[in-house]
Amino acid sequence: MGHDWIFDVLQDMKDYALANGFPGLAAKVEEAQRIAKQEVTAQSQRATSEEPGGGMTH
Repeated sequence: MGHDWIFDVLQDMKDYALANGFPGLAAKVEEAQRIAKQEVTAQSQRATSEEPGGGMTH
């Protein structure tokens, strides 16, 4: 599971903002979703490259 839960939380926040007339908040949450995706991906790639063999299989 790792960090997958954060995407569900952010989506819930965005849905709430849109349903309750907070378009600015929804836009910021959307920005947070993009940043979270970038950072989780980057962290995952770093972890893979730090594995013995650089994450490469022989």
